[in-house]
Amino acid sequence: MADFQIEREIIKKGFKSIAGVDEVGRGALFGPVVSSAVIFPDTAIRQDLSGWIEEINDSKLLSPNKRKRLAKAILTNAVSVGIGLSTNSEIDQKNVFWASINAMRRAVENLSVTPGFILVDGFSLNDVNYPQISVPKGDKKCISIAAASIVAKVLRDDMMIHLDRVYNGYALSKNKGYGTKEHYRALTKLGPTLFHRRTFNLKHN
Repeated sequence: MADFQIEREIIKKGFKSIAGVDEVGRGALFGPVVSSAVIFPDTAIRQDLSGWIEEINDSKLLSPNKRKRLAKAILTNAVSVGIGLSTNSEIDQKNVFWASINAMRRAVENLSVTPGFILVDGFSLNDVNYPQISVPKGDKKCISIAAASIVAKVLRDDMMIHLDRVYNGYALSKNKGYGTKEHYRALTKLGPTLFHRRTFNLKHN
């Protein structure tokens, strides 16, 4: 389970306003990469875990209903939450790794509070003028990163549900833009939409 151990060690070194950063959607065939940055109050980080905070974990390990409930609590109680994304067009123009970094950088830039330190899931962010460390599998270790993964996941899933109403036949509400057999069958039958990533393999092997 994720905890505040990393954040507490950073606070001991004199840093404040620690932002956890994560992205979702990197492996999808459809839609943007979405990222979030979350800053919890320093006082909450110092306290023993209790209530909804101790339920925070890697978004992939939580049920949709639990993710939504926790996302609402995070948005209500965090000091600041920033959102960033990279579109499917940007992914095609550059590459998905660049797009993931760019989405996370944008999330940090969109925080209403200047972070004193950032914790990034798996990557280091270039051209960001804040002290930072990358945390491998950070969404399973670090509550701030896990919270960012939850917010980003809920936002992106909601986008897929809304776009499913526009692009019928791809089962986006169900597959969230990822390459399921049903999604590949729809691509064979209907072809790609404006939101599909053309540089990805859209044909099922």
